Amino acid sequence: MKLSPLSIPYKAVQKGASIVFTLAFILFSGASSFLGGIGGPLVAVGLLGLIVVALVGYEVLYYQRYDYELTADSFDIQSGVVSRRNREIPLRRVQNVDISRNVVQRVLGIAALDFETAGGSQTEAAIRYVTFEEAKRLQGEISRLKRGAAEDAPEAETTELFALSDRELAVVGALSFDLRGPGILAFLLSGSIPVASSFFSFGDEALVLAVGAILVLAAILVVSWVAGIAIAVVNYYGFRLSRTEDELQYERGLLQRYDGSIPFDKIQTLTIEDNPLKRYFGYATLAIETAGYAPGQGAQRGSEAAVPLAERDRVLTLANDIEQFGTPSFSRPPKRIRRRYAARYLIVLGVVTGVLFAVDSLAALTVPWYATLAVLPVIPVAAHYKWKHRGYWLGDEHVVTRNGFWKRQTKVVPYYRIQTVIDSQTLFQRRWRVATVTVDTAGSLSLVAQDAAAVDIEADEAESMRAELEERLVTSVADRRSARRLARQPVVGPVEAEDEAVGDDAAAGETTDAAADTSDTADDTPDDTASDDDTPGDTASDDDTLDDTASDDDTPDDTTNDGRRDPTDVADDSGASGA
Repeated sequence: MKLSPLSIPYKAVQKGASIVFTLAFILFSGASSFLGGIGGPLVAVGLLGLIVVALVGYEVLYYQRYDYELTADSFDIQSGVVSRRNREIPLRRVQNVDISRNVVQRVLGIAALDFETAGGSQTEAAIRYVTFEEAKRLQGEISRLKRGAAEDAPEAETTELFALSDRELAVVGALSFDLRGPGILAFLLSGSIPVASSFFSFGDEALVLAVGAILVLAAILVVSWVAGIAIAVVNYYGFRLSRTEDELQYERGLLQRYDGSIPFDKIQTLTIEDNPLKRYFGYATLAIETAGYAPGQGAQRGSEAAVPLAERDRVLTLANDIEQFGTPSFSRPPKRIRRRYAARYLIVLGVVTGVLFAVDSLAALTVPWYATLAVLPVIPVAAHYKWKHRGYWLGDEHVVTRNGFWKRQTKVVPYYRIQTVIDSQTLFQRRWRVATVTVDTAGSLSLVAQDAAAVDIEADEAESMRAELEERLVTSVADRRSARRLARQPVVGPVEAEDEAVGDDAAAGETTDAAADTSDTADDTPDDTASDDDTPGDTASDDDTLDDTASDDDTPDDTTNDGRRDPTDVADDSGASGA
């Protein structure tokens, strides 16, 4: 099969745009004077013509020498103008076939096709470009072949799960902030505070600088908010999520339209994400992390937003449709750990106050360094809310963890997806007799330490949790193998089924032994992957949690100051664990 003929002019223009722009700049500026001795503008026009001919010629040769073929078990590509390259991609390794089209490509009726495989964060193969109809055909055929369906089998039934309305898209934008927005670096690097301060002549110098700083901060927030709205609309315009028997299918995008799939058997982790603003209005986001790949975003992220924004109950219902984990009842860290969080905030506050005092003493400026002391009453509340929004829960088939305040993430991991369980303690955690249990999966976010983690739980509790997770991993893998074996038995003969069952039992035993060996060494890695950037400042009510079963725990009543465990904590923590 060949590429679309329209790929020749499109790619030639795409590659030649920067060259043409450079030559045009030389032609219509004083920079062309160096060509005066050899023809001036005529030489530039001649060079432009040669470049256009070379680009078009190369793309014609590339088109003629590019072939692809879809077979029953692989996707084969032959390409290359100077050096030939033959690739054979087994269909069993293909994780997603994603289609993307920008505005120009939609007008021309062509599309880019990306093949993603498990275990890699980059595109395995990219076809540039085929017709949109051919792209949809390849996407559907590969999905059919992976299912093992016959060629004349009816198309898989599709059920729409979620569609983003215009109102919800507006809410997505309104609740989005993007600190990469244009103008922020200019504000920070161009001395904008003195410029803003120059508009005011009242008061002393410190007051004028403070007013200028407030104006700059307000401008940054406005720019970030506007940029967040624009990015959200561009990314999620026309978002739709559907499901078939074995995969989720999504469409999204305004300028760049994405059309892809998320196979159920590649899903590693579900993440329900919110922030104080979303919690206040009752919204949340659902993200799906797959094995080493983020659909539609390549290596930029490790997960794809299955629902960019919806009412929280709606998000929980959809998450339970994908993984039936029920309603978690979280066990929080011990209450005394709030003193650790408060100590951290006090250290940060002390450092900031010291820096401001040094500036006030050594520089010519008058800085109100003592103003930072106004934050002191907030620190106990901040420590309490950081503690409140942490916890874990062990369900029948899933482990669920929760961490974060400004960006709270509730992660759902099926037991059979666990790769490693790590029980770790930092130097400071050992002093407080707590530990962190990290649940590692094959998802790409595992590479950047964003696994599900039960943070700052009792050290003894962490050890028993690790042992329990290892046991449930082995049991879950064995049950999953048994279910698959039973599903295959009707299509084989009696003797073959008996032989296959014996072989699968042996394989399951080997897998159990391997999982046990892996888990025995899991706690040898003292790596605390938890993030401590959750600086609270919101007084959200109990509806911030999936299921807060102990409302009396929400009052910050610290334990004894000598670091020993208060007897009341024993009752509280055991009650949470029992839940």
